[in-house]
Amino acid sequence: MSQSARVQEEAPAMEEPEKATPAPVPDLELVQRAQKGDGAAYDELIRRYQERVYATVYHMTSNHEDANDLAQETFIKGYQALKSFKGDSSFYTWIYRIAVNKTINFLKQRKNRTHMSLNDIDFNAENDPDLVALISDRTPRRDVGLTELQEKLNDAMQKLSPVHRLVVTLHDVQGLSHEEIGKIIDCNIGTVRSRLFYARQQLQAYLSDYLK
Repeated sequence: MSQSARVQEEAPAMEEPEKATPAPVPDLELVQRAQKGDGAAYDELIRRYQERVYATVYHMTSNHEDANDLAQETFIKGYQALKSFKGDSSFYTWIYRIAVNKTINFLKQRKNRTHMSLNDIDFNAENDPDLVALISDRTPRRDVGLTELQEKLNDAMQKLSPVHRLVVTLHDVQGLSHEEIGKIIDCNIGTVRSRLFYARQQLQAYLSDYLK
């Protein structure tokens, strides 16, 4: 056996490079495909955002059946209006705006408002800087459990208008920025901050008896 043959025989086999995971298709490309009739492209957009849309609607309605119906209606309307999407904003902002408008209209029409549980929506009240003072060392109720605080917050949230409950939901629950919320509800950042400030002031006012 020649020396070169022995070297080839003894040399370790070259490992094949791992195939890179393909990058996800951008939303805008999926929208453009869907606008041309590609149903699978719109299905992918639904898959990406259905949970977030559902969560936002549920936080506003506090009813799973209503949230399911409104989320479904949101994506149906989104598909019907897809040709009007020009790409001036992100798709998720656009679809959120549809969901928010539908939900606010629904709340205005609903006479009997159901009970919303902050335990279900993970309000994370114990970490909210504007609400943590409510159970600070300076309050006589500092040893109260978080469950009781959530119940009181729940009652206070129900007293907010749908618009003010919405900004609290989008900012404190969904974690969206002021700019993102402004695009969704079609107003400037100053208005978002003003509404959020007012909503929190109202929450503290509604909880004033609890602090005594």
